[in-house]
Amino acid sequence: MTVERADDAAAAATRLRMSDVHPELQRAYRRLPRTGIRHGWQRRLVRAAMRFMPEATLSDGQSLERIDFETRGTGVRVVTPAGGGSGGALLWIHGGGLVIGAATMDDRLCAQLAARLGIVVVSVEYRLAPEHPFPAPLDDCAAAWQWLRDAASARGVDPHRIAVGGQSAGGGLAAALVQRVHDAGGPQPIAQLLYCPMLDDRTAARRDLDAVRHFAWNNRDNLVGWSSYLGGPPGAARGPDHAVPARRADVSGLPAAWIGVGDIDLFHDEDLAYAAALRDAGVECTVDVVPGAPHGFEPIGWDAELVRAFQARAQAWLGERLTATRGV
Repeated sequence: MTVERADDAAAAATRLRMSDVHPELQRAYRRLPRTGIRHGWQRRLVRAAMRFMPEATLSDGQSLERIDFETRGTGVRVVTPAGGGSGGALLWIHGGGLVIGAATMDDRLCAQLAARLGIVVVSVEYRLAPEHPFPAPLDDCAAAWQWLRDAASARGVDPHRIAVGGQSAGGGLAAALVQRVHDAGGPQPIAQLLYCPMLDDRTAARRDLDAVRHFAWNNRDNLVGWSSYLGGPPGAARGPDHAVPARRADVSGLPAAWIGVGDIDLFHDEDLAYAAALRDAGVECTVDVVPGAPHGFEPIGWDAELVRAFQARAQAWLGERLTATRGV
């Protein structure tokens, strides 16, 4: 007879199963390959594969331009809509847990945003941890923000109609960049668009979450990502400014935010906590929680009606903010 310990039973009860995933997403997650990131050779393999990703098909009249910065491995990919756009722009930051990923992985989304909203979309190529820990990735995002500001006039962009956004780790970097730009003063982003953002290193410090076995990105992966970025164990009593967005004590004065996340995503609780903090500080924040959606459901289940509706809501929100004006 096998005796199951109480803590083992509790862990088993919290494990996610495919039946917990929304029916429209189950097929995509069953077919999703499991890619390890805990060892350097695994990360190098994934990064190498990214170089061979096909570029997204552009709409008629769209253009895609790659611009390299002086710092090796950094730069931007610029999608310009037909006719040059309406004057709005989005600075977009890709995901990958801070240790993998490339700007090309979001070409399809950036092209869609540019076409549907008539805006210039600038996607950031930033350096990755652990080879380049904090603040290097955030510095690269800040350099891209400054580049877009400087290039705004030449590219038909209104400098007061620029939003910042990102997905997963990119969403966390976007939130951190917004905080850093706020503290530096000067022109601010008009909005922040955050898809399942990676906001709080204290989640990675919780070993009880390891047993849940979240889809696509679990808490053991999260530990690797945050440890690599911070250069040490996550969950310390205090960290450097702008390294962990959720650690910020005062979030007042930040631009309006939209946060979208699935209810079975590892980041669900930390994302809602950050949204609550923004609202408590008087910052407008729209939250979109998708039932049965694991981490990364937007690119993984791209063609599902559930995802299309989610993207439509996000894009409608962003479009409304970019048509507004904001003082200097």
